[in-house]
Parts: sequence; C-alpha cells; structure tokens
Amino acid sequence: MQKPLAYRMRPTNIDEVVGQQHLVGPHKIIRRMVEAKMLSSMILYGPPGIGKTSIASAIAGSTKYAFRKLNAATDSKKDLQIVAEEAKMSGTVVLLLDEIHRLDKTKQDFLLPLLESGSIILIGATTENPYINISPAIRSRVQIFELHPLDSADLKKAVKRALNDDKNGLGKYNVELDENALDLLVNSTNGDLRSILNGLELSVLSTKPDENDLIHIDLQAIEESIQRKAISADKNGDSHYDVISAFQKSIRGSDPNAALLYLARLLEAGELTSAIRRLLVCAYEDVGLANPQACTRAVSAAQVAQMVGLPEARIPLADAVIDLCLCPKSNSGMAAIDSALADVRSGHANSIPDDLKDAHYSGAKKLGHGIDYKYPHNYPNSWVDQQYLPDNLVNKKYYQPNATGKYEQALNMRLQQIQEWKKNSKRG
Repeated sequence: MQKPLAYRMRPTNIDEVVGQQHLVGPHKIIRRMVEAKMLSSMILYGPPGIGKTSIASAIAGSTKYAFRKLNAATDSKKDLQIVAEEAKMSGTVVLLLDEIHRLDKTKQDFLLPLLESGSIILIGATTENPYINISPAIRSRVQIFELHPLDSADLKKAVKRALNDDKNGLGKYNVELDENALDLLVNSTNGDLRSILNGLELSVLSTKPDENDLIHIDLQAIEESIQRKAISADKNGDSHYDVISAFQKSIRGSDPNAALLYLARLLEAGELTSAIRRLLVCAYEDVGLANPQACTRAVSAAQVAQMVGLPEARIPLADAVIDLCLCPKSNSGMAAIDSALADVRSGHANSIPDDLKDAHYSGAKKLGHGIDYKYPHNYPNSWVDQQYLPDNLVNKKYYQPNATGKYEQALNMRLQQIQEWKKNSKRG
C-alpha cells in the first residue's frame, strides 16, 4: 500500500524544508549546524503539521546519518536500546522522538548518557512548551527551537511542489486546481501541512478525469476532501471579508450572540489566524482605554488559542469575545494617534522645541539644545509647566477622553488636574 502524500513529500535535505526560515534559512542556526556537520541535540516545538518531522528528516538527509523515529509515549525502552545499538555500529543516529514531553524517567535515564556522548542526535518534537513540560535534565542537554505556523505563501508553495513532483508527488496525474479551491485548502487546516497534502491527495484520487485525462479539482472537491465548507459562497469571494467585518462590528456593537455566531463561522472554516487577528484589533480599537484589562485578557486568550489550536482554541476565544462585547467601548486611543498621524503626514510636525532636543554630545549647548529643559521629577507632583509640542501645534489636543469606563474616567480626571496646574502656573 502506498504511503500518504505528506509522508512521501517529506524533505530529503535542508533546502526542501517549507517555511521555518528563521531556523533553516541562509546563515541560520540549523542550516549552520548541517553545513558545518556539527549537529547537536534539539527540541522542536510548535503546532501540529508545521515541519517538526520534516526538519528532522531533512537534517538526517543532508548529513547522511541514519534516521529513526520513535514516540516517547508508546515506544518502549527496548526500542531505544535498538537505536542505541545501531548507533554503536554505524557511529551516529538521528533520532526523532515524538511527544518528547511524555518521556518517562526510565527512558530519560537511558537516553542521557547517549546524548552526552553524541552517539544519538536527539530531535525531540512536541506541541507543548518544553520550558514547562520537559524535565530540566533533558533541557540542559539540548537546544530548544520554536517553529512558527506556516503562512499561506509557504503552504501554496508546498501544494504546487506536490502537484509537480513526478516521483513522490502527484506529478504523474494531469491535475488542474482552481485558485479558490487552493485558497480553501491552505486556509482551512490551521496551517497543518500534513492535513493539506493528504486532503489534496484524496481529492485528486477520488476525482474522475475528463475525456482529455484532466483531473479538475474545484471548490466542492476540496470541501468534500477536507470536510470544511468555504466561507465564501458568492461569485466575487467577498463573503470571507464580510464575515470578518460582521465579527468586529458585532463586538463593537456589544452583541455577544452575533459575535459568537461569526466567530463560529470563522473557526468552522479553519480561519483561526483571521479570528485571532480580528479579535486583537477589536480589543484595542473598540474597547481600548475603556477597559485596558480586557485588552490584556484578549491577548492572553489569543496566545492560548495559538498554543492549543483547534478545536480547543474555540474556548478561550469565546470567553474573550463575550468579555469584549460586554465591556464599555472607547476608540479615543485610535482617534488620538490618527489625528497625530494626519499632522505628521501633512508636514505640520517637522520641528521639535530646542529644550527637548538631545543634549548628550559636545556642541549641543552651542546649538541651544536642551539648555532650558526642566526635569519634571525635580518639581512637586513630578510635573512642571513647559512646552512639548512644536510652536505651530502648541494648542493641539489629540487625545479626547471618552466618558466610558472607570479607567478612562480616571485618565480624564488626571488630564483635568494637569490642565488646572497649568492654569495656576501661568497665573503665578
């Protein structure tokens, strides 16, 4: 029986690795190891299907070392002993140990001296944070590298490579893949390249060729193969952006039921990244200073969602959506920076008062820079009346507090207090 496409397309050298250029790109750490033939044991962590096994396979292929794969949870100490014996015979073995966070103490104690001697180059793979879930004894003997989710450009590159590969891929088939089908394929699996390639293979092998021996893969074929429905169902493909827009506007409008519905549509389509990005935009654009703690909670929820992936990611995201919906709203921070940007872009903010200019170099005093600057901490309330805005913008007020939320009300009170100090200073 033929092995799955994702297995067949695993890279055989470091140049074939998709994505992870911060590790395998030119002059980066893993490529340096391979090119110098100075491999050290490592742990690769990140979401499923983003290249942990591929990098291990590429390292072994690039160095011509024997490559073995075991699972820390299901394989026994005896399996490790077999690999150790092989290392004694051949010199060095690259061992990919999946789920390394589940390595028990007996297997760990067996591995440690082999890592010390270098007879086994261990590449541990895990979806868990190794700084939390892996023992210090192992951590102290390996380097730890975080892998990032693959972006759509990397995923499309991998799909096209598989379609064109005659030996291991689908190159022997005459396949035409619609662009909208490709978009759904790469955007609906949370960046899991393994699922993408196996879904692609299923769609190709289950689609009958036409009279010209052409296998045409359309949106429906991909939907059936990966069991995901495309968000976009209209001719112009606008629905994807309509759902995202409705998601943010529902949060802004304080309707948790509508916001949860649109979140569900995004998640069901595999659009975890889009949902997280829009959630964070909502937090700071629409809630902002009305409740900064809610913004912080949204960031934490987004981080958890990225760490655990779907389907569990739905839980922290739902909590954050409800939280943001029912918070007071303020866009005063966005309005303030947009107003400042408008002045910068129109050329009104080119000057800086001499008192505020850098004075940490010889000759600054001759230029009049920093001479009359007053250090606020030397004055009562750590405040002193002096000009910070350029002369042409001296009375400009970018920040206009909203009256929503206790935090921004407190900011407004502080601002009024400072304005009162300024009035008294001018009187005195």
